[in-house]
Amino acid sequence: MPLANLLYAQSGGVTATINASASAVIETARKYPSRIGRVYAARNGIIGVLREDLIDTRLEKPEAIRALRHTPGGAFGSCRFKLKSLEQDRAHYERVVEVCKAHDIGYFLYNGGNDSADTTHKLSQVAEALGHPMICVGVPKTIDNDLALTDVCPGFGSVAKYVAVSTREASLDVLSMAESSTKVFVLEVMGRHAGWIAAAAGLAGSKEGDPPHLILFPEVAFDEPRFLAAVKSAVEKHGYCTVVVSEGVRDAQGRFLAEAGSKDAFGHVQLGGAGPVVAEKVRAALGYKYHWAVSDYLQRSARHIASKTDLDISLKVGAAAVKLALAGKNAVMPIVKRLSNRPYRYEIVTAHLAEIANHERKLPPAYIREDGFGITRAARSYLEGLIQGEAYPPYINGLPDYVQLKNRAVKRRLPDYPL
Repeated sequence: MPLANLLYAQSGGVTATINASASAVIETARKYPSRIGRVYAARNGIIGVLREDLIDTRLEKPEAIRALRHTPGGAFGSCRFKLKSLEQDRAHYERVVEVCKAHDIGYFLYNGGNDSADTTHKLSQVAEALGHPMICVGVPKTIDNDLALTDVCPGFGSVAKYVAVSTREASLDVLSMAESSTKVFVLEVMGRHAGWIAAAAGLAGSKEGDPPHLILFPEVAFDEPRFLAAVKSAVEKHGYCTVVVSEGVRDAQGRFLAEAGSKDAFGHVQLGGAGPVVAEKVRAALGYKYHWAVSDYLQRSARHIASKTDLDISLKVGAAAVKLALAGKNAVMPIVKRLSNRPYRYEIVTAHLAEIANHERKLPPAYIREDGFGITRAARSYLEGLIQGEAYPPYINGLPDYVQLKNRAVKRRLPDYPL
């Protein structure tokens, strides 16, 4: 392909390391000035493309782009805006191609999860149908760790480390107070359909009786009598009980414990808080004093305690995505292939987006303890390597020194497009 511009965009919930992938994309693209012209970023993901709201990353200094490696959030803005099927949303897909034509974009890289992989795949088809030569490559990211084929999703290792550390630290606090105060602590973590993050909390303990004493997974139907009996047993045996609950826990009828009744832009049911629901059941049935916490955005933005392994993977998939695009590999995504557990070794390989889009990888039954309330040795073996190493950000005056880009817009060339 002759000289063409590259467009990068971020989508969905951000992570502690998505900006590392962005940094790697931009830095790698800058190494090929004879192949890649300008590197643009879309403001707020696919919404920015539809609005022709593009950012010129040439105006950012190399040190600012490099600082993205240790900065959480989404440097260019993300979005929850799902493009539907080609039949339902063809006008949107055609608009994306029209914008890309107007700005001589020959490479489109979309950094996201399942929905983003689907969008990237469909966009590659529309661009081809409309005769616009554009290579579309997905860049993996999701704390939920639910993308098919890849050994791990960039972003997961850091949230896993945060949750494991938080579970261990909070449990020491509860243990200190259990004799005369709080006896049950409930920590709610993200995970709508897959219990990978909840499973990571199991790393907090290393021997029998260590917290978390109970983990509630989306893959295991919530059985209230069994759960309450297990809480009572843990308190009687250890003096306290730490419970980690995934936001997506359901009852035997498949209903979310914390369903709020509304839906987000992707059509996902909005969840209202499984943690307090579970904690209240404990109080009502057993009368124990309790505390609950919802890690929410804290778990996915905690760059100060990110996994170095996760950071390295996030950088490598960003660089690999650019190289795949330059090699003319369309509708693909760089993924992680595990080579060994101890030490954790891996390589970056390539998968087709058609095999990833709309496929959800849940926690395998072999990773869930027989009683349904904890993780197995196989799960621990899978998880441990992903949280290894620390990659602390630089600090100034006691606080992390994060970068904020200029994000100056490119001049529009097309009429406004109402959304």
